[in-house]
Amino acid sequence: MKDYPGTRALDDVTVSFDGGKVHAFIGKNGSGKSTLVKVFSGAIQPTAGKFFLDDQELHFSSPTDAFAHGIATVYQELSLVPYLTVAENIYLGRMPKKGKLIDWKKTYQMAGDLLKKMNVDIDPHEKVYRLSMWQCQVVEITKAMSFSPKVLMLDEPTSALAHNETESLFEVVRTLRDQGVVIIYISHRLQEIWEIADTVTVLRDGKFVGKKDVSELDHKSVIKMMFGDVELKTRPADLKVQDETVMKVEHLTRAGKFEDVSFELKKGEVLGIAGMLGAGRTELLRSLFGVDGYDSGQITINGQPMNRKATPEQMKRKGMGLTPEERKNQGVILIHSIRDNLCNACLDKISDHHIINQRRRKDFAQRQVDELQIKVPSLTAAVGSLSGGNQQKVVIGNWLNTDPTIMMYDEPSRGIDVNAKQQIFQIMWDQARKGVSSIFVSSELEELMEVCHRILVMHMGHIVGEVYPENLTIEQLYSYCMGGNIE
Repeated sequence: MKDYPGTRALDDVTVSFDGGKVHAFIGKNGSGKSTLVKVFSGAIQPTAGKFFLDDQELHFSSPTDAFAHGIATVYQELSLVPYLTVAENIYLGRMPKKGKLIDWKKTYQMAGDLLKKMNVDIDPHEKVYRLSMWQCQVVEITKAMSFSPKVLMLDEPTSALAHNETESLFEVVRTLRDQGVVIIYISHRLQEIWEIADTVTVLRDGKFVGKKDVSELDHKSVIKMMFGDVELKTRPADLKVQDETVMKVEHLTRAGKFEDVSFELKKGEVLGIAGMLGAGRTELLRSLFGVDGYDSGQITINGQPMNRKATPEQMKRKGMGLTPEERKNQGVILIHSIRDNLCNACLDKISDHHIINQRRRKDFAQRQVDELQIKVPSLTAAVGSLSGGNQQKVVIGNWLNTDPTIMMYDEPSRGIDVNAKQQIFQIMWDQARKGVSSIFVSSELEELMEVCHRILVMHMGHIVGEVYPENLTIEQLYSYCMGGNIE
């Protein structure tokens, strides 16, 4: 049991986990699963109750105690030091020594051996800030593995990984499982449960709902355990694409990122971009929005050619909006209020002669809270106090306040629960009915199949084809993203 002022985060939860199995641990945001993991990891102490490992009752006052007893945790928020090397991050605070000096040769050798077990090609001498997001996630997991844990808790370990990278991680997880390690696996990607887990444990509103073998469950039954009765939405049949072209991209190239990209976006269309991490999807969106430049090619919006050096401010004036991949670092200012975060992109609309009109700011913020059904304690509460799904709605609402005609969404469903995802998709469809066009990037290809009218496939910086969800299977789409031929 765990109580906070005014709320009970964990309510009489009793559950057990066997060694040699992968235990999926799921629940919507606010269900209490993160709180329980923090209790296991020593980050917080329970208000009441006991927990045991190998029949030994444990009392942790800090995460260091948990590590000492063989319990390692990899959190969704990375804790790496950017300007240290990979090896230094893995063995930070416990590097092998030769006498009183650090044995650097042994440090890098040990890190290299661990990375080889992960089946990844990451140089242990490389500085972390030079790594991609998925490589940083791998280093974080490798760091936890270096403790040779009895229990390994993974909190959304694949949220930044594409399909092929996820498979490599699963191989490592299965190896640990076969060695008798207790694996507790938290994920919002429900399709992963059947790929990696042996059991599923569900919490709802701080209470234990049930624990079942994966073989006994299907997708609908898992959703019902998490939420009760929730309707899984698919793209409405009446959502029609109009003939008008709102954006035309011709032969766009940015050296080393993407090459010769051409496509058209229609009014009211939800256009998906599929591809593995490293395919150039995020880089393409950033160049379209003017965050990063491009070397050659042409972007035309509503028939008007754009200058190659157009800035995000200029692209915003042309009706474009972008919700970035890194929500907490680039999408919101966590310590600022919900009201201010909902109005950051529309300051020109709420200001008179560069002075903010307080009533107009409140009205703009409240409009998005109401229309997007954002659950907030008050408009003046900090965005950091909201769940991931509600934070993502704030990011989207901020740009919808600019009255865009083209919205670009980069991984909008990352790290949020199934219910919040469905709400984000509904926002896209509602905007499409108003004539707003969307470009939707997601590593979860199932989402693109559910949500989009049309999907562009990117591979190694090139658009290698376009497909329509009604004409292909998810297995075919995965194959195309990994370089398979599109018929």
